Amino acid sequence: MGLFDKFKTGLQRTKEKLSHEITRIVTGSPKLDEDTLEEIEFTLIGADLGMPMTQRILSAVRDSYESQGKDGLDVLGVARREIAASFTGGVQDLQEQDGLTVVSMVGVNGTGKTTTTAKLANRMHATGKTSVLAACDTFRAAAVEQLKEWGGRLDVPVIAGSYGADPAAVAHDAVTAAHARRADFLFVDTAGRLHTKSNLMQELEKLHRIIDRQEKGAPHEVLLVVDATTGMNALNQAREFHKAVPLTGLVITKLDGTSKGGMVVAIHDELNLPIKFIGLGEQPDDLQQFSPSEYARALFFNE
Repeated sequence: MGLFDKFKTGLQRTKEKLSHEITRIVTGSPKLDEDTLEEIEFTLIGADLGMPMTQRILSAVRDSYESQGKDGLDVLGVARREIAASFTGGVQDLQEQDGLTVVSMVGVNGTGKTTTTAKLANRMHATGKTSVLAACDTFRAAAVEQLKEWGGRLDVPVIAGSYGADPAAVAHDAVTAAHARRADFLFVDTAGRLHTKSNLMQELEKLHRIIDRQEKGAPHEVLLVVDATTGMNALNQAREFHKAVPLTGLVITKLDGTSKGGMVVAIHDELNLPIKFIGLGEQPDDLQQFSPSEYARALFFNE
């Protein structure tokens, strides 16, 4: 399956909410009046595209209607162009360093963070890069076992401590082990934490300080993993995490399970953080590098 087909299949629920509904609205209206625009606006907001992007799309649709009339109006095409143009930087990969690249995975509980950590190691393996996984979610025995299971499946070493161990100590050991193995990447699976709990956020800051002492400038990437099914609540999470530990990018999971896939745009619009990867299914290769053009095309696709 090609990249666009993966995006199209994974974003099917959001696409149905947007493309099908907008096509119904436009074809059922003899002209583009305010009532029609209001219906389009309601549909865009309902997919969690956010008010700034919704207004940009509506403004562009008005301009297109005034210059080309109803017959020349392609609302889906206008929306595709506006969304693709809003993402600066295009496709963005991990910022690989000379030597070891340390990637810290952060987020609240239940976002698929541990699974995503393993899938990223799998992506690196597919490109010939070696990885080590650090099981720093020591508060959940199940998280450690889950990461070990993934490590066994993918043939990636996992550094773990005992249940309740100091996460910073595990991270310290993992950096040492990654250097000993001459690994290209170290992926650190941190404990899920609510962005509203300041003590837990301070603990995450401590973990990053310990990593930096051992590997200057690390972690080189801090990726926030958010669950697309939570809609705009993911934006609140991103705001608070970004205040505590400056993020370098986001991974959006479970986009195949929601009709609110527009939240990707809303988060990028407000925080200007790159969306690096998106989860479009449960298999290891369903974690895809985010492509603004393919994403926009999949959301507003003419059958």
